[in-house]
Amino acid sequence: ITLSVPDLNPTDAVLTQVTGMEHARTFRDGAREVHAYAMAGGGPEAELQVRVEPDLPPAQPGAGGVHHVAFRTPDEGSYRACAERLASLGVPNSGPIDRYYFRSLYFREPNGILFEIATDGPGFATDEPLEALGERLALPPFLEPRRAAIEAGLKPL
Repeated sequence: ITLSVPDLNPTDAVLTQVTGMEHARTFRDGAREVHAYAMAGGGPEAELQVRVEPDLPPAQPGAGGVHHVAFRTPDEGSYRACAERLASLGVPNSGPIDRYYFRSLYFREPNGILFEIATDGPGFATDEPLEALGERLALPPFLEPRRAAIEAGLKPL
């Protein structure tokens, strides 16, 4: 994941003080400075890069943009700890959201990028066997009333 921000400092504070990532290294990508942050466990799949682009306006929703960046948390306990940490630091957030297949929590870092903390479970095999995933359109209970409209908008594969 590479984020582009006009000012590194507020994003650095969120990544290190709120999410617990560590600043791993700094390198150049052409004329731009890029800062790599390591998540617990390390490795390339556990790295987030922040590209500093001083002329860039803060993030805003719209066409051509990424809606959010999701970070996993393994279980309900760590999810609750994330929610408590955001609250104790006074970080405005969505509060816990039950997505049926997982739990989510959203907050924006100061440059406007939306972050999601999502649990690994309960998982997509909650309402159908793992070996049957993808054979039919499974919807969480809160979307069942809209099934006909959702199915009407799908294109055949």
